[in-house]
Amino acid sequence: MKRRSVLAWIAACLAAPRVAAQARTRRVHVLFTAPPDDSEPIRGALLKGLQEFGWDPGRNLLVESHYAQGREDLTAGALVRAAPDVIVAVGPAAAVAIKNVGPTIPVVFVVVFEPIGLGLAKSLARPGGSFTGISTAVPETFFSKQLDLLKEAAPRLTRLAVLINPRNPMHAGSRDRRLKGVSENGLEAVEVQASVREELEPAFREAVRRRAGAMLVGGDPLTTSNAELIAELALRHGLPTMFLFSKNVVAGGLMSYGANTLDLSRRGAGHVNRILKGAKPADLPIEQPTKFDLVINLRTAKALGLAIPQSLLLRADEVIE
Repeated sequence: MKRRSVLAWIAACLAAPRVAAQARTRRVHVLFTAPPDDSEPIRGALLKGLQEFGWDPGRNLLVESHYAQGREDLTAGALVRAAPDVIVAVGPAAAVAIKNVGPTIPVVFVVVFEPIGLGLAKSLARPGGSFTGISTAVPETFFSKQLDLLKEAAPRLTRLAVLINPRNPMHAGSRDRRLKGVSENGLEAVEVQASVREELEPAFREAVRRRAGAMLVGGDPLTTSNAELIAELALRHGLPTMFLFSKNVVAGGLMSYGANTLDLSRRGAGHVNRILKGAKPADLPIEQPTKFDLVINLRTAKALGLAIPQSLLLRADEVIE
């Protein structure tokens, strides 16, 4: 009996470190480019996804949110120095800023349009570095789909303004391809630029001066944070607008077509879970969206004098009346 007791005591001592390791609170830091109010839905979806995998903030997980709001490089450096178990980068500017710091910490990105083009990974199937995550678009088909939907809503469209933020690495990297894509879809491209709120109204005036009949507005913290202003400017200047995110349509824009960002954030939690359980980002394939939403604001269409075809309304995931 004594020998058994001693063996049991030894076994318990050997097991204790493993139990302690399993119970250790893990740390996840999240870097947002947008301000807290705009980022809250994505943050909520990420936390909900982590909870579904058994990670409970306050018990076995500590999640810290950081909001760069134009100071991505400075914030990314501080975040990497904090050395959490995983970093989540929301948006291309956040992901590129962390990449420039050169971390060995695992990074999961979400709401990033083209991670390969940004140098975040070698391929979708085998990222090969410290970055993996969820891409927001299928580049081969997505852009043309947006333009086709916009042309259905505004069939007389011949000249399209493309709003580009040159400070957004995704906009800068895809500029030539987007302008070429407009031409390949039978439209004349008119490039206008804005990097700060004060440049938005001049960009709309320039689009009208150059006789654009509509505007394509890319996904960007600038355009989501100023959704109401952009909707008001578009209506004032009589420009139908196509957005990436539905928030802009809820604010009064005409229509949006893009990946469901809440679904992407929830799926990003799956990557975080795998890494916390020992997987390496280099071996986790980058996933692409499976859920795209088409949202149309019928009130805005009527204000612009557009008769949206019933066939298009029937395909919409949401119609705002």
